[in-house]
Amino acid sequence: MPSRHSNLPALLIAALALALAGCEGEREVEINKAEPGRIPASPQRAGDPEAGRLALLNRAVISCGLPYRAYAASTGNPAPEYPLPGRSGRNAQLPYAVTALTADSGVELVTSNCLGCHAAPLNGELVIGLGNELLDFTDDPVMTVEAAGAFVEGDAEAREWQRWADRMSAIAPWAMTDTVGANPAISLTLALMAHRDPKTLAWSDEPLIEPPPVGTMPISVPPWWNVGKKHAMFYNGQGRGDQVHTMILASTTCADSVAEAKAIDGWFGDVHAYLASLEPPGYPYPIDAELAAAGEELFRSECKKCHGLYGERETYPNKLVALEKVGTDPLYATEAFEKSDRFIRWFNQSYYGKNAEAMPGLGYVAPPLDGVWATAPYLHNGSVPTLAALLDTASRPAIWRFDGADPAYDREAVGWSYRTLSQGREQLASLEEQKWVYDTRRPGFSNQGHDFGDILDENERKALIEYLKTL
Repeated sequence: MPSRHSNLPALLIAALALALAGCEGEREVEINKAEPGRIPASPQRAGDPEAGRLALLNRAVISCGLPYRAYAASTGNPAPEYPLPGRSGRNAQLPYAVTALTADSGVELVTSNCLGCHAAPLNGELVIGLGNELLDFTDDPVMTVEAAGAFVEGDAEAREWQRWADRMSAIAPWAMTDTVGANPAISLTLALMAHRDPKTLAWSDEPLIEPPPVGTMPISVPPWWNVGKKHAMFYNGQGRGDQVHTMILASTTCADSVAEAKAIDGWFGDVHAYLASLEPPGYPYPIDAELAAAGEELFRSECKKCHGLYGERETYPNKLVALEKVGTDPLYATEAFEKSDRFIRWFNQSYYGKNAEAMPGLGYVAPPLDGVWATAPYLHNGSVPTLAALLDTASRPAIWRFDGADPAYDREAVGWSYRTLSQGREQLASLEEQKWVYDTRRPGFSNQGHDFGDILDENERKALIEYLKTL
């Protein structure tokens, strides 16, 4: 299977990571918290899916970056890894995870795009909407920025490079993780928000509020093809209302005014329409139809209350499940619910909060399961490597790593092949070795909870897994 890693500097993907955050304004703003239960629907904008596809491939949400000359010289100017019909101009010559744009200064730039985290190779093809769970954010982006600066020429390029370098320097501690596959989305965007005035979006070199703690809080990248079903954008039920305003929070990297944010907002409605139109990839291997039919009966009796029904009469309840019931790692939900009022207040009074609301809950949303076979590892923190392990808590590995940098697909367990380790990260000799280890004993990394499959016997689990392959 082709590599799912990006060969681009980590900073070019890290700057894209999405999360919901902010800082305090001058006046008090109402803060609402969600109770467990169904999340109500909100009207979403109409848009043109095909226009949205082209915009996603060719337009930039992040409006600053490296001068093209410096990018090409420092990276070796790699060719596209996968064909993407619809990429045009310079973008047709670039890897899928970056986008070219021309700044107001006239300098051509290369910057991150949404596909850096939200597209991944699968069976030799790039699948738009599949979260890339093998990205490496363990390198210091500042070092990469400084190295690229050696190739900058002229005052205009220098100013553009300096702007990018200043942003990366300010947020670098939050753009890094210590584990491959752990996405820094939450911490990174909180750090960005801390540097912006919520009303004007003006950048401040010094934080306007206390930034989030530095440290890894692993988040698995959810698939985009479920956007059309979800009433809230995030695992803990926050990100309600106008989903476009939540999605374009990545623009806080460089959008220094409300006018700039509005300009991006003007075309991103089409992107949302495109994402809502995406279909999951079909399972590419043979399926035992008789076994899958038995699994469907089990699913209807044991799983539909939270995850909905699939097929001709699809339903999805959009249910926020309380922490005490789902039992999965509480760190993400409790941090957002108990310690993030300043960020919620920022969002609710900013341009991004127009017709949208943060509204976190003390629990996790049971996600849609369309294409679930392709989305390992599982749970909101990516702590369980296969569906077989998800449905049998006793078989979940405490310390594990993917079986190589490009793991094979495990058809029986449904997930990427992995190895169970007997020793923790702290016992490994080098940081290079440590970064591949997923240690569920660490805060935020736990594989506890979602023990609903434990009531099934081995044959029932096999049947249920066979059915899940069909979704």
